[in-house]
Amino acid sequence: MSHPEENTEPVPHRTFHARGYCTRDGYGRFDVVVRHLCALGSVVLPARREAWKILVAMEVLMRRTCVSPILVALALCVASVQAQEASLPSLPSLSPAAMEDFLLNAELSDIRDVGTGVTGSQRAVASDGRLTHDVHIQSVDIRRAAAALGDGRIERNFRDSYAYNIAAYRVAVLLGMDNVPMSVPRDVRGERAAVTWWVDDVAMTEGERAAQRTYGPDAARTVEQFYTMYVFDELIQNRDRNHGNMLWTSDWKMWLIDHTRAFRPQVELTEPVRLTRISRVLLDNLRTLTSEALEDATSDFLSGSQRSRLLQRRDLLVQHFEERIGRLGASMVVLNQ
Repeated sequence: MSHPEENTEPVPHRTFHARGYCTRDGYGRFDVVVRHLCALGSVVLPARREAWKILVAMEVLMRRTCVSPILVALALCVASVQAQEASLPSLPSLSPAAMEDFLLNAELSDIRDVGTGVTGSQRAVASDGRLTHDVHIQSVDIRRAAAALGDGRIERNFRDSYAYNIAAYRVAVLLGMDNVPMSVPRDVRGERAAVTWWVDDVAMTEGERAAQRTYGPDAARTVEQFYTMYVFDELIQNRDRNHGNMLWTSDWKMWLIDHTRAFRPQVELTEPVRLTRISRVLLDNLRTLTSEALEDATSDFLSGSQRSRLLQRRDLLVQHFEERIGRLGASMVVLNQ
């Protein structure tokens, strides 16, 4: 069976049904009148004929309270958005199989550059006539004998591939993780690509969170998500984790995206000092991960040697945490999420 390290021919897609989810999309239409009033962007209203009510309300409020027109406009717009969101129907709950079918077959339009990152990824609108949702498209597939990385290292046999984004999602599913968005292989404009569910309701990137020095309403839960990310990145040898590919949604869930530079050849753990705690579920799933399950999920995207090295890293991770449990006790290492 073909895999990325052997050739660049398109690989056959094998249906892979796994645990998944569908979050709500936050699209709305613009109202011209309100946009001119407060210049806030995407403000949704039931109908344009309602705009005069906002004008009247603004005039009354400003006369009675002497409040700044900008503050009045902002308050009215927020109220309008909240009312509209309450009345908008949510997206249907998609099963993993339905989401996968949508990503594989929905018609793509409005394809444009994302504008961030270095791999030329794109965003597009996908629709099957019933559901419309954005997707992320990555077609990068670069092989180099050696490449200079951003941290100054020189990496031999460098590979940056869309296929690894799909493999990372499938490995996450095997581990019981639900914070790596579904990604499938598909031809887009004549190129093989990873087409990935666009994460909805993003409140900030990790860079923005760090700049604000906030951990949200539940700091312990926020920190626990970092522990999971550290284990996952060690397992898949992801050297490209950065503040831009860690997203926080409004419910303070961390999403891990963009794994095209994962699955590096190194077997040793790169930063064991960060591996201090782990959830019980993740540790159990690491222990029970089999070569057969890994092959079934990823053989179209990872070579046999890549899968073998991943399992070797798994063994090192399990050994690392078992040693910590032996020294410190399970209560200091294992998170009972």
